[in-house]
Amino acid sequence: MALTIRLPRADRTLETYELAPARGFPARTDRPLTRVAFAAAHMVADPLAECDPWLAPAIDWDRTIAFREHLWDLGLGVAEAMDTAQRGMGLDWPTSLELIRRSLAAAKARGNAVIACGAGTDHLLPENARSIDDVIRAYEEQIEAIEALDGRIILMASRALARVAKGPDDYARVYGRILSQVKQPVVLHWLGDMFDPALTGYWGTGDLDAAMDTALGIIGDFAPKVDGIKISLLDKEKEIVMRRRLPDGVRMYTGDDFNYAELIAGDGERHSDALLGIFDAIAPAAAAALAELADGNEAGFHDILAPTVPLSRHIFKAPTRFYKTGVVFMAYLNGHQDHFTMVGGQESTRSTQHLAELFRLADKAGLLTDPERAVRRMAAVLAVRGL
Repeated sequence: MALTIRLPRADRTLETYELAPARGFPARTDRPLTRVAFAAAHMVADPLAECDPWLAPAIDWDRTIAFREHLWDLGLGVAEAMDTAQRGMGLDWPTSLELIRRSLAAAKARGNAVIACGAGTDHLLPENARSIDDVIRAYEEQIEAIEALDGRIILMASRALARVAKGPDDYARVYGRILSQVKQPVVLHWLGDMFDPALTGYWGTGDLDAAMDTALGIIGDFAPKVDGIKISLLDKEKEIVMRRRLPDGVRMYTGDDFNYAELIAGDGERHSDALLGIFDAIAPAAAAALAELADGNEAGFHDILAPTVPLSRHIFKAPTRFYKTGVVFMAYLNGHQDHFTMVGGQESTRSTQHLAELFRLADKAGLLTDPERAVRRMAAVLAVRGL
């Protein structure tokens, strides 16, 4: 008998939705991949902690680290303490550093787990930044703490820098100072204002082509200190143009949650590697697709990833900064956590209609690992919301 659930439609009526069979993606990948692929991992909140959720993060450390083990089992790297983990959006720097410490310890215990950690300036409130030197000191403080744990750095975009910089020269000064000091090559992070409005005009201009020139100039001056750059602009043409201009040996890490499949596949000249929030939510499919690509089966790669793209575009629809809600909802549906609770109460940032459509698209992509469990959990959320 087909498995069904009653889901709301846009016209406020209910439909009886029939689920498709799960695709049964492997839970472990052992084959070497031909793309470097990081999943920006979310954190699991502790729903029973006595705290003020809007003010103090409460983390379920065991489930949070278990989810990273899940990603590593699939052959993916972990991009730790990034915006997917609500960094600067509920997760403060002291808790971020504790998350980094625990994840690095778990990675070391595995011996071969790939991990890189976000270093930023989020402990410096933008309104308290008075100068470029303030920003430099803030970056140095976080980098020193992560490098003391033998962590590899993802150099996150800085709200404080966006506030105090007067033009591209200020960005060149900050990044030049930081890159001259780091112990290992870093991944730079260019996060568009659709993800964080406080980063509008990053690299000293609102003109994306001019901003790209500034970023490429910095990369060119410090290429041995740059492993790659992740850009999250949701503009595949800009990414393609930029990756063609990168120095040899510097990777383009796509952060384009709308067009990742074609960007990872490449254009015959160059391809993008991946550092994606959506890889948290679609990790089994992502790993299976990358394994097909490694075997030279590009058709199989697209067959797996193509159905995930509508889901990703839905999760990352405007206001894009609320995408974390969809990522955590997927983890809840698939049993990686027993609740749909988030730091800062961000489970409330998406509508019931949004979550219902997410369920449909996840089912169509074969991403509900246990459909019966997913139906029970979807029904529980709908009941809380009056359905």
